Amino acid sequence: MNNVMIIDGHRAVIQFDPELGMFRGEFINLNGGADFYADSVAALKQEGATSLRVFLEVCAEKGIEPLKHYSGKFQLRLPEDLHAEVAETAASLGVSLNQFVQQVLENEVKILHATA
Repeated sequence: MNNVMIIDGHRAVIQFDPELGMFRGEFINLNGGADFYADSVAALKQEGATSLRVFLEVCAEKGIEPLKHYSGKFQLRLPEDLHAEVAETAASLGVSLNQFVQQVLENEVKILHATA
């Protein structure tokens, strides 16, 4: 799992780039690319703040909405046997397939955020 760093209220995924010998951060949920590199955590925070500030300034200058917007819909492809199991499980719980998947995703996100 990648590490997540919050910089000025925005989440960035952090990975180590072995070819460069540096950490690479990339902000998520932005309406464009805003990545940054550094060789230490302190420098990563500083570079991230600079990258984010520049990104937000450019968006403001060009009248671009900086944050991604999500429709609340996405298509999921599953193997047929898993699809059947999930549908049966949802039915046995008395909820729709959509409600069941939403509950499972909400629980997983809470667990991941609690351990981050």
